[in-house]
Amino acid sequence: MTTVASSATPSTTDRALRRRHVRRTWGHPWLYVPLAGTLLLMIAPFLWMLSGSFKPEADIRRTPPVLIPTRPTTANYGELFGKLDFTSMFANSVTVALAVTAGNLLFCSMLGYALAKLEFRGQRAVFLLVMGTLMVPALVTFVPLYVLVANMKLTGSLLGLILPFLATPLGVFLMRQFISTLPDELIDAARVDGCRELAIFWRIILPLTKPALATLGIITFLGSWNNFLWPLVVAQNESQYTLPVGLALASSGQSFTHFGILLAGAVIVLLPVMIVFLLFQRQFVAGIATTGLK
Repeated sequence: MTTVASSATPSTTDRALRRRHVRRTWGHPWLYVPLAGTLLLMIAPFLWMLSGSFKPEADIRRTPPVLIPTRPTTANYGELFGKLDFTSMFANSVTVALAVTAGNLLFCSMLGYALAKLEFRGQRAVFLLVMGTLMVPALVTFVPLYVLVANMKLTGSLLGLILPFLATPLGVFLMRQFISTLPDELIDAARVDGCRELAIFWRIILPLTKPALATLGIITFLGSWNNFLWPLVVAQNESQYTLPVGLALASSGQSFTHFGILLAGAVIVLLPVMIVFLLFQRQFVAGIATTGLK
């Protein structure tokens, strides 16, 4: 009897451990039903966009709509590249997005370091000013910003698209919150060794803020790449147009919108953003998870 009991006990324990492992791995299976439904709801517009880019215009306007093209065609992409100076507009978009992103990574991290670790007169007032500007809608400052750029004779140039967005309140706040979590002992030790503030920022602070920099870089690149209204107003000729502006102008006429061209252009505009996110998604998640923690 003792032998039977001892042989049955490990089996029961093994089954209990396996059940516990399944619960820990899969959680509650019924939760996957609403999660799958939410995921499908989120990706449905992207599936429709990709499918519509390969449909003739008549199929896009068809009622009831169909997801899978009955007559797949690449004519929308051919017509898009025929109407647009795609190379020039793509180069403009890349130049503006990369310059704005680089400016934010540098200037926002510098100001974030100053607000988080340096003591100076008016430090709290500067931080409150940054926080206050976060509450101001962008459209409120649109006209004054355009007047300022026009007075500087920067309209109709890529510099006019870049300069106003080289630093943003959101970027300053994000970097300040992340840098404030870094231990002061590292900075104090560097000062004792004779490092100046610029060397401390460049050699110590920046390497430790890679997750926050990746997060800020993705957010900034995405916003600059998709920016439509500012390039539409400031870029006054086709040679300075970015992709969103060129796409909108190419897909719409006086009384007709060519949805096939619009969807094909949206697919092309989306691809660089997806590539950037896939390359830096781990740093992006880490930066979001750790920013502001003490």
